[in-house]
Amino acid sequence: MDRRSAGISGKYTRSGNNYNQANNHAPSSGRGRYRHATVRPWDNPPRTALGRNEFYHSSGTRSSQHLQGRSVNPAQDFNALIKQKIMDDLVSKSDHFGHRYDGRNHGQYASLIKKYTSAAERPLNQAEQSQLMRLLQNFAATRSWNWRSLTTTLHSLTSAGVFTLHKPMDERVKLTQSMLLSTLFDAIVFHCSQKPPARDIDARGVANLLWAMAKMLDNGQERTPEFNEAVVALLPHVNAQKDQFKAQGIANLLWAMAKLVDNGQDRTPEFKEALVALLPHVIAQKTNFNPLEIANLLWAMAKLVDKEQEWTPEVKEAVAVLLPRVNVQKANFKPQEIANLMWAMAKLVDNGQEWTPEVKEAVAALLPRVTVQKDQFKAQGIVNLLWAMAKLVDNGQESTPEVKEAVAALLAHVNAQKVQFIPQGIANLLWAMAKLVDNGQEQTPGLTEAVAVLLPHVNVQKANFKPQAITNLLWAMAKLVDNGQGPTPELNAAVAALLSQVNAQKDNFKPQAIANLLWAMAKLVDNGQEQTPRLNAAVAALLSQVNAQKDNFKPKAIANLLWAMAKLVDNGQEQTPRLKEAVAALLPHLNAQKDRFNTQDIANLLWAMAKLMDNGHDQIPELNEAVAALLPHVNTQKASFNPQEIANLLWTMAKLVDIGQEQTPGFNEAMAVLLPLVNVQKEQFNGQGIANLLWAIAKLMDNGQEQTPGLKEAVAALLPHVNAQKDQFIPQHIANLLWALAKLGELVELNVLTSTFESLVYKISENPRLSQQDILMSLWGVMVCCARLSLVSNANKNNWLEKHINDLFTRLKNTSPDNEEDQSIIAMAASWLGRACPFVPHYQTIISKPQSDFRNQLQSCLPSLKIEEEKSLNSLPPVDLLLPDHNMVIEVQGSYHYVNGDYKTRKGSTLLKIALLQKSGFEVIEIPVNRLWNQDLMKPFIDQIKKRTNKQ
Repeated sequence: MDRRSAGISGKYTRSGNNYNQANNHAPSSGRGRYRHATVRPWDNPPRTALGRNEFYHSSGTRSSQHLQGRSVNPAQDFNALIKQKIMDDLVSKSDHFGHRYDGRNHGQYASLIKKYTSAAERPLNQAEQSQLMRLLQNFAATRSWNWRSLTTTLHSLTSAGVFTLHKPMDERVKLTQSMLLSTLFDAIVFHCSQKPPARDIDARGVANLLWAMAKMLDNGQERTPEFNEAVVALLPHVNAQKDQFKAQGIANLLWAMAKLVDNGQDRTPEFKEALVALLPHVIAQKTNFNPLEIANLLWAMAKLVDKEQEWTPEVKEAVAVLLPRVNVQKANFKPQEIANLMWAMAKLVDNGQEWTPEVKEAVAALLPRVTVQKDQFKAQGIVNLLWAMAKLVDNGQESTPEVKEAVAALLAHVNAQKVQFIPQGIANLLWAMAKLVDNGQEQTPGLTEAVAVLLPHVNVQKANFKPQAITNLLWAMAKLVDNGQGPTPELNAAVAALLSQVNAQKDNFKPQAIANLLWAMAKLVDNGQEQTPRLNAAVAALLSQVNAQKDNFKPKAIANLLWAMAKLVDNGQEQTPRLKEAVAALLPHLNAQKDRFNTQDIANLLWAMAKLMDNGHDQIPELNEAVAALLPHVNTQKASFNPQEIANLLWTMAKLVDIGQEQTPGFNEAMAVLLPLVNVQKEQFNGQGIANLLWAIAKLMDNGQEQTPGLKEAVAALLPHVNAQKDQFIPQHIANLLWALAKLGELVELNVLTSTFESLVYKISENPRLSQQDILMSLWGVMVCCARLSLVSNANKNNWLEKHINDLFTRLKNTSPDNEEDQSIIAMAASWLGRACPFVPHYQTIISKPQSDFRNQLQSCLPSLKIEEEKSLNSLPPVDLLLPDHNMVIEVQGSYHYVNGDYKTRKGSTLLKIALLQKSGFEVIEIPVNRLWNQDLMKPFIDQIKKRTNKQ
């Protein structure tokens, strides 16, 4: 969030600093009067100083009377404040009385400036500030000033906006500000450092000074060495004065301390002591805080916790006593206070605050106020509120009607205030909308319009976004697209504008931002974003930062990075040396942090490694070690995996087996743990999960995992849900399902297979944009279904399904794949349709020992029988043994041809080959290899062949 966007609400605090003090004189300073920069004069007229021997009497001098006489009606005449005569009088008194001057007239003048801005209900604008600075170049504090003069001057000038840094900033104004602040800080340090402590230091002054110093940081000033020295000097007085602070002082102090920490203040022992000293007084004075102070206190607590303040018992108790006050005062909060409170609640919950009844009641009390006051929120309030609601929902807040109503009310005002949003506000708004949508918020016309309104401003403001804002914006766009946002020209332009900034600011991104950016780019590409040169340059720039920052990534970032790289590669990103270096840099850290990954991380990491290897990444030892390190955690966290993670993990296991991963005990144990979860969670899987699971099970069985317990049960659990979810499957899912169900062969009952195919195949045929791989998988699956029907004599032959073989085959026209499996599918389809194969397929031939032994035994029994081995017929895959004179084929079927290796339940590939051979006019004799272990078992088959060939 914008660090200037939350905190002290309203224009000014109740300072009570109207100058009305006793006739005190400051002690003489032995350190010199003041330090300040030299400022070039702004053509001011010369002044005449009074004699040094004239003594200053505060209650009876003409100077004091003259200043009071010059008091103006602040709302009417700013010009009266910038009369040269006023400054001449102030300088004259300071020069005349020297070390005896206590600064009261300067304090009075500062109070008048504040009164003017209070009456105008705004701080000084840039033009007024510039005019005033012409006078203030000669306005210098000295160590002789008393405490009240110092606190009044600094607090009043800060409240009035004298020290605000406008853009662009006049260098002369900035130099004058620096000079004045330097003298004020020097005097403050001098007073705070007196031994024994100065008697005039009071609680209200300490609170007002720290508030003013925090406020000037909020208005753009930097933490100079003098500034830091003044903070260090003031903090011990918080502890010393702790019993004297009133409710407003406590609220202002905690707000100031939170602001200081937010701007880089170290948590020194003095800072911690001050915080510890104040918290009990929050608890003691809980009923004395007004609505503004309640809002500021909770904002401060949230900000401190967000900046790694420990959740001590005192912090917890302070938050706990303030939360009920939100409900009590709910009707009295102003719009900015409501926004700050909601922001604070969201931050507290995001940093570990439990959803106590008090938190829930406070949120419930505020939400209706958001709707009621919807027309009163300024741009920053709208940003903070939508951000807060998104964070709360993301952390478990139920999306109640009140939440939805508040979101809808605010979205309507995004368009009205669109030109008021600063760059960080634009980023936070789009982040909030993306987060809400990601958590189930309906993409209403109001939300869609708000996104459309903001996107052009991303392009306009592209040069002004800081690294975190760039990260949040790209993350948001990726999430919106992933949840259905269309790729409009405005979105594409915004993405392109941001990608250029990624490259330009590559050295400024923190580790978490690098991970989020690569994740976002991977998501965008996965949803159709073109891999333009600009995107590729951004990816390359970030990959180099992965290696540089490798020691700083947290577990979640490691998981997201490897997922992103795998996803980019899966969508065509070249595995460049830089990408491989990034992967290699992360793997040791994966192993080192293996115990810290949650279930989603484990699933994503294993998926990423499988995808990288599947797309050509070398199976280096580090990859295998990383897989081995994660697998035991599948068992450890088995009760916590959600349905999508279970589906992704089983898909990963199948893919790892398919690319040659060794099936270690750890691998087998993880498999045994996951498969029963399929049955347990069967009602929870979505369409993609069902498709991935059945694909994975079929692939595992196809790669020798037939004996794994639970595979058959998992298939039985999933099959009823295929028809139930048929409307949810996209074409790729359908292709995977057709392939998987066909691959499972006789494990799936024929009537279940045909009814499922009939409900799915038409979606494939109607889709004109299928990938070649999807067409091939679908074609193979439909052929297996038709083959199974053809092998059952009393089955109804389905001409409608056979028509789809022709349709799919036609879509592969002029295709000449270079791998054997795809060539085989096209050749089989041509054979089924009675057409010539458009190419000569290449098949590898392997003669097994059982096949060789049986051939020899058959030849010895029938010496005159002509036998050919590994013969390709009609461009089909080679048959084991061919008896060409008898149009007879003998297939020696190893366990690989049977589901579960049971020598009974044939796989789809086996059934298709037999059906194609029969369709081509060949008689097929199948001999399970377990019947060929000795001559006695072989004899019945040899006798059958003798009979069929009339060789008895």
